[in-house]
Amino acid sequence: MMMSNSDVLERSPREMVLGLSGSPRKNGNSDILLKHIMRGVETSGIPFESYNLCKLDFHGCIGCEKCRKTKICTGLKDDMTKMYPKIIAAKGLVLVCPTHNYNVTSWMKAFIDRLYCFYNFENDHPRSWSSQLAHQGRKAVLAAICEQASIEDMGFTLDAMKKPLQALGYEVIEEIAVFKIFDKGKVEREETVLRQAVQAGEKLALSLK
Repeated sequence: MMMSNSDVLERSPREMVLGLSGSPRKNGNSDILLKHIMRGVETSGIPFESYNLCKLDFHGCIGCEKCRKTKICTGLKDDMTKMYPKIIAAKGLVLVCPTHNYNVTSWMKAFIDRLYCFYNFENDHPRSWSSQLAHQGRKAVLAAICEQASIEDMGFTLDAMKKPLQALGYEVIEEIAVFKIFDKGKVEREETVLRQAVQAGEKLALSLK
């Protein structure tokens, strides 16, 4: 019998990690950084899965509001339908994204917007809300990569990932900001950054136990 998303929601998340890259560059800097974070997770023996969002066929939220009743996105049927059980099941989450015009990429933004279905809304005005994912010990690691040299030029990239996850109930335990990296694969030559990524993965794995 196939398990429904509502069935999965009733269970506690497992000690596993889901990692997502929001870069349109295949095997680019974001993918490399994600791989090293997951390498740190792997040292603790915790299972993990990682994906590049640009390889998934999905769309941004269309605001149909069906999820207010169904508690999961039913207004769209795409690859996010397959991702929801993974998101629910994973106690750890890693998001890695390059800076596009002072913000996350459109793929990462679409992914984050599709997490809207995990909110519960009341009937008061303005509507109070809670998260279906809250109070479950969920942890997250975030990383952003920027061509320029300052946090100002990175803009909202980290906050655009951090604030929605915190609202959903994740504790962001590590943030990695990488600067002056643009050429594809250049981050592979940044030993300090790669070491920081592995350590972030190790820290995430330890926090889930």
